[in-house]
Amino acid sequence: MHIKALSAELIGTFALIFIGAGAGALGIGGLIGVAFAHGLVILALIYTLGPISGAHLNPAVTFGLLIGGEFKLKHAVVYWTAQLLGGALGAWVLCVALGGSESGLGATTLASTVTPARGILIEAILTFLLMFTIFCTAVSGRGGDQTGIAIGMILTACILMGGPLTGASLNPARTFGPALFTNGFGQFWIYVVGPFAGAAVAALSYKYIFAK
Repeated sequence: MHIKALSAELIGTFALIFIGAGAGALGIGGLIGVAFAHGLVILALIYTLGPISGAHLNPAVTFGLLIGGEFKLKHAVVYWTAQLLGGALGAWVLCVALGGSESGLGATTLASTVTPARGILIEAILTFLLMFTIFCTAVSGRGGDQTGIAIGMILTACILMGGPLTGASLNPARTFGPALFTNGFGQFWIYVVGPFAGAAVAALSYKYIFAK
């Protein structure tokens, strides 16, 4: 695995957390602002880093590509490492920039009315939609120059819907970074199980139904 690809994944995931979680921590524009902060940074990073690493920037996306036969396990492991390091670094720099973690650093947590089972379901469905879009545009090659726009917009839409319920992480690295500095690991497993399950179902659905 080339060091450029791993560096791209680390930098890209750093940017996602610093900007996306940062928008949440600062309360910029409420839910709409947070959704578009995530969507726009992903859109830009797909065009910037896509040619270098594929711009996964999300362990669940890497897992989906692995399940779909588009990625090798040995490469997935190092991608996961780079993504988690990028998430941790992004949250740490955000913590320093904001003068502490009192803001919550944009951490993703379940609403008080959402049970863990429902949280897993919501995260799985939203990640399915994200992963399915990635397969139908980036992996298939049919998205062309509009690939980044499609993926950025589906992420924005998912956050607009799921934000009030689970924080709409769809990404273990997105949850991992802020949790590391806010002692918020109690629910972290939900943001691994849900996104990984959703990504796997999307990969299998595309592979056996839509790719034929």
